[in-house]
Amino acid sequence: MFGTSGIRGPVGSEVTAALALSVGRAVASEDYDCVVVGRDVRKSGAVLVDALTAGLRECGADVLEAGVASTPTIARAVARTDADAGVVVTASHNPAPDNGIKLWSASGKAFGPERLAAIESRVGDDEYDLQSWDEQGSSEPLADATDRHAAALREAVTVADPPSIVVDIGNGTGGLTAGVLSDLGCEVTTLNGQRDGAFPGRPSEPTRETLGDLSALVAATDADLGIAHDGDADRMQAVDETGAFVPKDALLALFAREAASDGDTVAAPVGTSMAVDDALAAVGASVTRTRVGDGFVADRAARSDVVFGGEPSGAWIWPDETPCPDGPLAACKLAELVADRGPLSALVASVETHPIRRTSLEVADKNAVMDRVRDRVRERYDDIDALDGVYVDLEDGWFLLRASGTEPLVRVTAEARTATRAERLEADAVDVLEDAIAAGSNPERESDRDADLLAPDRP
Repeated sequence: MFGTSGIRGPVGSEVTAALALSVGRAVASEDYDCVVVGRDVRKSGAVLVDALTAGLRECGADVLEAGVASTPTIARAVARTDADAGVVVTASHNPAPDNGIKLWSASGKAFGPERLAAIESRVGDDEYDLQSWDEQGSSEPLADATDRHAAALREAVTVADPPSIVVDIGNGTGGLTAGVLSDLGCEVTTLNGQRDGAFPGRPSEPTRETLGDLSALVAATDADLGIAHDGDADRMQAVDETGAFVPKDALLALFAREAASDGDTVAAPVGTSMAVDDALAAVGASVTRTRVGDGFVADRAARSDVVFGGEPSGAWIWPDETPCPDGPLAACKLAELVADRGPLSALVASVETHPIRRTSLEVADKNAVMDRVRDRVRERYDDIDALDGVYVDLEDGWFLLRASGTEPLVRVTAEARTATRAERLEADAVDVLEDAIAAGSNPERESDRDADLLAPDRP
């Protein structure tokens, strides 16, 4: 039921008011007695919040209603109000027909696997602690959540020479960013600033391909940089003063290098570029890799030696500020960096990048294929990591084979210090994957192979 980022799917089929009611009942039945609830701008969110709140209150939980707000605003409010949990009705960067539900712990960090499993079990078993008429929970508005978030952002950075910034809000909840940057003295122009859950300005996910208007506007003006959010503003991507999209791994390297010093550690998922390792090595810091998903990065960022956590998708975590990916905070940090260190294009150019190759193959049974991939990789290579997919670390590069979380695909990523070597590693990884796929369509071939492996040496 819960993926790496909560529940997400099409409204009316996978995501329904009945599901929201059940999740609300399950959360309250797990003894989360006070819960902050909010949503993004999608029209369907109003119905889902009503159902979710009814389920919470029906099982005795008191609800603090944050209304329409960014996901990091709601996550921060959980810790600030001493609530036991938070629930955001959002599909984040997914398209308009989707919606979803994401759960937050008392610290403002996403629910981990054990807590999610407990909720999923209750929903699956239809097992709830329904309360009598005089024991049901209350509901009251939490009107200051966005203002308190804005105040925290203003305190988190110092922008001595405020740059000119274009903020592409993406018709979502990221308007907070424009207001705070303006308060910090920046000259701010907004794009797609009207809240609209149909996302008419561009697709909700900010990528090189979807940020053409932002790039063009920055390039045509005197702006020093452009910033873009997804629908619930937990993500942030950027373009430099020339209008060029900032490569995701380069942005991760810049944030990591600025946050870390000698002996520090940065958390990032498997598949993160060696550019981040190189940038951190220059300041005496290192990378610890996690499973893919901002929740896993946040878990690792909770360790005392980790000063920053980032996922190239645009989720950036400064654990001393908040354990939730905070797009508005990332925007303020980037404005501070440009004000202190100069043009963003020059900062990006200072990050040494390496050739990286990506492809994917469609498969009928991802889990079975990945089981066979793991067997084959262990036979061929010594230094492997099966934390999330299969990651093979070689002296001059690496490759990763990982099943998609949402599609019938296995994705292949390879990186090396030369283009020729990256191509070779990609070809080797694809060869392993194709062999594993073929074995699934030819069981006799797999049986013969297993017999060969188990047979005693012949003279």
